[in-house]
Amino acid sequence: MKLNELKPARGAVKKRKRLGCGTGSGRGGTCTKGHKGQKCRSGGGTPPWFEGGQMPLQRRVPKRGFTNPTRKCYQVINVCDLARFDTGSTVGLDELRKAGLIKQVGVPVKLLGNGTIDQALTVKVHAASKSAVEKIDQSNGKVEILSKG
Repeated sequence: MKLNELKPARGAVKKRKRLGCGTGSGRGGTCTKGHKGQKCRSGGGTPPWFEGGQMPLQRRVPKRGFTNPTRKCYQVINVCDLARFDTGSTVGLDELRKAGLIKQVGVPVKLLGNGTIDQALTVKVHAASKSAVEKIDQSNGKVEILSKG
């Protein structure tokens, strides 16, 4: 057997349907699309979301509010959550993740001032509220702001 002798199996290859090749072809004239109407025209038919002229769903549903495309989304921790760390330790993103206080690595972290703290900690976060910074400073700690990039 040679490459030039290879053939597909019998019945595996069918001739293509030749549409619009005269009345003698059996598929001339209307080309199997029927007479008149939207679906028989070239480029005719409706998109998947078309509802037959009824008011479409995306226009019927009421629109409210505004979605800010440049919204900054933070993972939040409170000052009272930092009480589990030892005095004098540095609390960064890795330590917060290991302690289960934050879930995602790529999302920035913000420290809020809810609660109290007695330990002197160095906290490294992307953002902090004024009250949180004051409470950390009162306990002889320090807040370092990380760059978001």
